[in-house]
Amino acid sequence: MTVTTDDGTQPRTRTASPHPAHPAHPSDPSRPSRPPHPPHLETAALTPLGLVTILLGAALPMVDFFIVNVALPDIEADLHAPAATLEMVVAGYAVAYAVLLVLGGRLGDTYGRRALFLWGAAAFGLTSLACGLAPTAWWLVAARVAQGAASAMMLPQVLATIHATTSGERRARAVSLYGSVGGVSMVLGQILGGVLVAADLAGTGWRMVFLVNVPVAALALLLAVRSVPDSWAERPARGDLAGTVLLAVSLTAFLLPLTEGRAAGWPLWSVLTLAAAPFLIWAFAAVERRAEAGGGSPLLPPSLMREPGVRRGLLIGLPIFIGFSGWMFVSAVTLQKGLDYGALKAGLTLIPMGVAQFAASLFAPRLVHRLGSRALTLCALVHGTGVAVLALTVLWAPWSALTPLALAPGLALCGFGQGIQLPLYFRILLSAVPAARAGAGSGLAATAQQSCLAVGVATLGSLFLAMESGTGLREAFATVLALQLVGLLALAALSLRLPRELA
Repeated sequence: MTVTTDDGTQPRTRTASPHPAHPAHPSDPSRPSRPPHPPHLETAALTPLGLVTILLGAALPMVDFFIVNVALPDIEADLHAPAATLEMVVAGYAVAYAVLLVLGGRLGDTYGRRALFLWGAAAFGLTSLACGLAPTAWWLVAARVAQGAASAMMLPQVLATIHATTSGERRARAVSLYGSVGGVSMVLGQILGGVLVAADLAGTGWRMVFLVNVPVAALALLLAVRSVPDSWAERPARGDLAGTVLLAVSLTAFLLPLTEGRAAGWPLWSVLTLAAAPFLIWAFAAVERRAEAGGGSPLLPPSLMREPGVRRGLLIGLPIFIGFSGWMFVSAVTLQKGLDYGALKAGLTLIPMGVAQFAASLFAPRLVHRLGSRALTLCALVHGTGVAVLALTVLWAPWSALTPLALAPGLALCGFGQGIQLPLYFRILLSAVPAARAGAGSGLAATAQQSCLAVGVATLGSLFLAMESGTGLREAFATVLALQLVGLLALAALSLRLPRELA
């Protein structure tokens, strides 16, 4: 029987292979063992409910990346945590998340993406509960590291499932929604954190920013059992222990000093670790090249990195994510310290950006259909205009005039640009990834995203804080936005070199 999706296309099916996924001899050591795949899942396509379910799962780790920021003052007061420990609450999650994303994608390729999504959702709910019940600051740090690991198990399965169970316009719409959820979730994290801390539900205070994840994760788990189709790599790869360890060490050596070094006063360990990062990355690349040349199964196949679409996607992501995370950091400080907004008011001020971002992401597939890659040019210029409007508003208007309404036009323009940039980043990068490598490609895309977010806070955030004490908060804010504008203009120029038609 032929299964047809609602847009008239046939879902991806598995074809016969001279190298069957299940070898005739179960004892063959060249293949990892896994349970047989149910026949009724072989031709399953992603349903609308399944898409909603995995997008819900994608929103959880993205919201949690930012939701804790507004709760840090309350955590400090309640748990008597020093500044360095508070930084570890943020950095522990971010580093564990980024370091394990590629491994999470590889495990989904091998053992089934639905299974890894289910385990990840369950682990995320449990670790969120551990965060919400933390009796001490270091308990919270450990729970946040575990929560980052759970996120890394769950998130790569979302893009990989979309990539493997949809095609054509359905895939374009699904990727656009994924990009929309990613961007809106980052803004929603700031808003929701402010609301929950201010509400102090049942006296929970800051703990509710973690406890709220528990019922949402349980809902995603229950829905996924019934609605998410399974998918996996046609030929599951063997493990890559050396590559996994080197990638983890390399990213940790790069990200941990950037996220923790400033708060600790740049001690010697942070400088030495950061200096060692390029050599560790080179060693990882050498091990992966050797593994692929010898017919092995590298964690990140170098041939994947040689795909022009993959390289273009990674390059496009640099100004998008570094600029976005830097903006989120400096805006939070400016709104709360410069304008004396409370956490709730500061979060609600970002609503125009979130609404515009979501609306633009829904419009993105139609815009890309008409303009192709030039849609990226347009949205970069619109975003740049919003950044310029915000910078000029803060520089020229008196503090008393900087109300949420006065900031709304610039925020809305920024949101519109971001709403189209994020889906295009994933579309351009993943279009060059074969379905068999969907997990590795999705892990790579998400790792690049999270790494750039950490780099943006570390670099632009540190510049902002250094300038604030010297030239003043207004000038520091405008300088960071000027650098973001330069990145957006570079993005617009780069987009003109892309093929007009996008896959």
